[in-house]
Amino acid sequence: MKRQRIGQSSCPRSYRRQLLRAIGSFLPHRGLPLQATDQRTRWTDRLLVVAAILMAWQSAPTLKDGFEACWHVLAGMYPSRRRSGHTYKGFIKALEQHSQRLLAVVSAALREAVSKTAHVHWEIEGWVVMGVDGSKVECPRTVADEEAFGWAGKDHSRPQQSLTTVLHVGTGIVWDWRRGMGRDAERRHLREMISTLPARALLLADAGFTGFELLRELMEGGRSFIIRAGSNVRLLRRLGFCLREHEGIVYLWPKDHREHKPLVLRLVTVQDGRRPVHLMTSVLEDSALSDGQVAAMYRCRWGIEVFYRSLKRTMEKHKLASNSPLHAEVELDWAMVGLWMLGLLTVRRMIRRRISPMQWSVATSLRVMRQIMSGRCSRQAARDLIALATAVKDPWKRRGPKSTRPWPRKKTGQPPGPPNIRMANQQERKQAQRLQHIIMVA
Repeated sequence: MKRQRIGQSSCPRSYRRQLLRAIGSFLPHRGLPLQATDQRTRWTDRLLVVAAILMAWQSAPTLKDGFEACWHVLAGMYPSRRRSGHTYKGFIKALEQHSQRLLAVVSAALREAVSKTAHVHWEIEGWVVMGVDGSKVECPRTVADEEAFGWAGKDHSRPQQSLTTVLHVGTGIVWDWRRGMGRDAERRHLREMISTLPARALLLADAGFTGFELLRELMEGGRSFIIRAGSNVRLLRRLGFCLREHEGIVYLWPKDHREHKPLVLRLVTVQDGRRPVHLMTSVLEDSALSDGQVAAMYRCRWGIEVFYRSLKRTMEKHKLASNSPLHAEVELDWAMVGLWMLGLLTVRRMIRRRISPMQWSVATSLRVMRQIMSGRCSRQAARDLIALATAVKDPWKRRGPKSTRPWPRKKTGQPPGPPNIRMANQQERKQAQRLQHIIMVA
């Protein structure tokens, strides 16, 4: 005869330690101390990081309500140590003071964790494929936020932060990001992140990242790219700078950068429905990267658009809740870390079960995590977090044409046009030959 269990389940008393162990497996063992030398300090580095990640996963009407729920989870994770601060005001003040230092430590550890977790999904066709794109995140319409961030849309719209993210395409997990004012340039953000890209990185980007200086820095840093070329790009043919010119070889050499050598690129044109898409790549040999592989890899760039939808809608960060500019920056930074950690926790378990990371559903994994944090889960799921391995996308497939109703505020921008391509004139060929001679002599 089975004995009937009376009272509360032991799950709420056990899941917190398992959750802490799972999060701690990706955090560095050094650089995030749990104990403080000053006995008056309540918020130590490791407590701040764990609490900030839990805050990113919470869904609450206000930041104070979210902190209250996270505090109880945090207290259960560390039952034998001194309690942390009880107020959101004290927590955000401590996090704001140490945020940049903690982000540097945590980001380096999480990047290393991505390369280890990805396993066979680390490379695609021999390349470490990374996608990059930018977006805007709205902030509360306060005077302080308007002065600090400005806005990138229409006048008198909400203040915005610009966010540029590099995503590991093979797993769909964050690799790096930069944020700034609403009108900050995506190219500048990417230039700051070039040094963090791994060896044999192949960057996928849209037509907004076609600046000469940016592409030159990528190539000089040993990174490759596939970038869409729009009508704002002027290319040359038959310049004579490359020793083995063939039909697809083009040159990017703006007039105001003629003191530098031209960028030798390969132009690939593929059909996307009824429209041709023009792609530039720094991989010149078809044997290293075929036209079909270029087209297939560029289609994977759509994953970063889905990432932003997950951040804004699934994690409810389309509008930040912090009224202070400094607090809004901290909130966005640690929301990115929370999504980064959620991806690592889920993808690791999916790969162990031989499930493709491409099937990762952020909505499902976030729902599972919130159930585990609240104790509304089975004992087995709380103990092993095995429920995260089932966080896959709905297998339903569309059977009819995709159509939407007219939406009054929907953006209807035109896709980029073809690049401007012309034959190099005699004066440009002579200038390129002189520059090539100087480089060879040097």
